[in-house]
Amino acid sequence: MEVLKVSKTSTSASVAKAISAVIANQGEVELQTVGAGACNQAIKAIVIARGYLAPMGIELVCSPSFSKVEIENLERTAIRIHVFKK
Repeated sequence: MEVLKVSKTSTSASVAKAISAVIANQGEVELQTVGAGACNQAIKAIVIARGYLAPMGIELVCSPSFSKVEIENLERTAIRIHVFKK
């Protein structure tokens, strides 16, 4: 499964286009975020992607979870959002 890393500086429209492309081709994608700003951008991107995919009859489902990631030799808690077709 493809993992898209989303940061607080990510453009939600660009992430939405990436989500839509991966969902259309593979049926599922995982977003990885660290921090509130990144999570906010990811959620906005999912909402926008739903609008892109709805006319094609594709409904999205999200399943969030926590995971540990290492960034600059520090362990951080990430939120991973599994997005897939309904």
